[in-house]
Amino acid sequence: MNYFTLIITVLIYFGIIAYLGWLGYKHTSSAKDYMLAGGEVHPYLMAMGYGSTQISTSAIVGFGGAAAMYGMSMLWLTAFNVLLGIFIGFTVVGTRTRAMGQKIGAQTFPEFLGKRYNSEFIRKYMSVLIIVAMPLYAAAVMIGGARFLEKAVNINYSVALVVFAVIVAAYVLTGGLKSVLYTSAFQGTLMLTAMTLLIVFTYAKLGGITAAHQALANMADQVPPSLVKQGHLGWTSMPALGSQMWWFVLSTLVLGVGIGTLSQPQLSVRFMTVKSNRELYRALLPAGVFILMMIGVATVVGTLSNAYFMRVEGKIAAAMVIDPIKQTPNIDNIIPVFITTAMPELISYIFLLTLLAAAMSTLAGQFHLIATSLSYDLYKPETKDDVVRIKMARYAVVAGLLVTLFLGFVLPGSIIAIATAIFFGLCAASFLPMYLAGLFWKRATVQGGIAGMLVGSIIYIIDMLFIYTREASIFGVCRSLFGVDSLASFPWIVIDPIVLALPASVIVTVLVSLITKPVDNDVINNLFGTVKVIQ
Repeated sequence: MNYFTLIITVLIYFGIIAYLGWLGYKHTSSAKDYMLAGGEVHPYLMAMGYGSTQISTSAIVGFGGAAAMYGMSMLWLTAFNVLLGIFIGFTVVGTRTRAMGQKIGAQTFPEFLGKRYNSEFIRKYMSVLIIVAMPLYAAAVMIGGARFLEKAVNINYSVALVVFAVIVAAYVLTGGLKSVLYTSAFQGTLMLTAMTLLIVFTYAKLGGITAAHQALANMADQVPPSLVKQGHLGWTSMPALGSQMWWFVLSTLVLGVGIGTLSQPQLSVRFMTVKSNRELYRALLPAGVFILMMIGVATVVGTLSNAYFMRVEGKIAAAMVIDPIKQTPNIDNIIPVFITTAMPELISYIFLLTLLAAAMSTLAGQFHLIATSLSYDLYKPETKDDVVRIKMARYAVVAGLLVTLFLGFVLPGSIIAIATAIFFGLCAASFLPMYLAGLFWKRATVQGGIAGMLVGSIIYIIDMLFIYTREASIFGVCRSLFGVDSLASFPWIVIDPIVLALPASVIVTVLVSLITKPVDNDVINNLFGTVKVIQ
């Protein structure tokens, strides 16, 4: 690797980022600028900001590595993200969120639902849940970027973590959401370019599209016995129906992350940054193409890495990333190893910048959410001085940064996709029923919203800690108390918590709303206006 060229390339990249961060700082003069970028964002900025905040190293590195293990079945995740997260998200949920958010004057997602239901408890409970859970997701993103730096540049993993944290914190601290959106638009464009190059060069390395997929299909007999036992039928097939792997791919990766996209606080607030529905419709196409390329390419390339490594090294991808101490594969390293060994040097440089962009754009949105949740929604200073409020938000960024760094050091290998699914699933179980009911159902009451939110989050957390083995074994609470990783038996030990928690939250939200006193008609009419909703 030509380190001089690499250093120059990285310096140019950071120079552009620094300039865009400074530009955001210059245009940030009020709390609304810091929280919502002024509320008049261009559709392309909104689309790239939304997409690059959603897609990070957890998608490119984490889900790419998971695809190398589980195969093309993960393309269902791409379909769910495009259909739910973009098409339904922008045209149905986003338009109503923007209209109601502007009407009630909300600047954050917790404030939005708190004002919709006229409940400070909802606002503060959401803030606490975000502050506690978001660092886990942020750590997954940071780990993905650090793992690539570790392999590509041969630097210490701990140093890479600190570098990521300091750079991201710098421009979130200065410019707020405007800096985040400006830099995200540039980073998103870079990511889109790099993923296009990656899929082209991957197919070229394997002799074209048909040859590549045929080679992968012919490798079904190379699946390790341990994966066959879990239901693996080959990298071009769905896992065996009802098997351990089938449940993990469908319930955790596809449902957990796919449905969870609709209730991501750092994404939902983006709908309130544009001034009309027209901007949302115009942002639909670039956002949809972006998500399709990011998750779809990561899945296809991750899966095809098996064919490449088998041809070059005589091994499947997982065998290339065996931890020398634990003697188990760390799938978070598959994409970094594939890029650094299979791609031309120039592509490695571009992809290094892409992962920097992916990690930084998402981490910026995450730290911004932690900051506003802590300094604006949970704790509000008595003064209304915007300078003081922005300063409080910046202190909160530092607090979130320190917690995220700690998790980045202590979390185990192969954690990126799982940590991402945990946060997405928890948000869906806790917020989604209350969120959708608040947007489209006049009969939804504050009691119903609170009850559904509490039931969803409590069931999800209990299931995660004591039933679902894959996650319970990471936290170790069940083993510490009872000496086992799960208190249940098959199939519940392999079914993601969202399968129980989300339906329970929906049922409780609806039932409690129906048996409690309806909201006053004047309040409801002011909230909903002329929008068609369920009576």
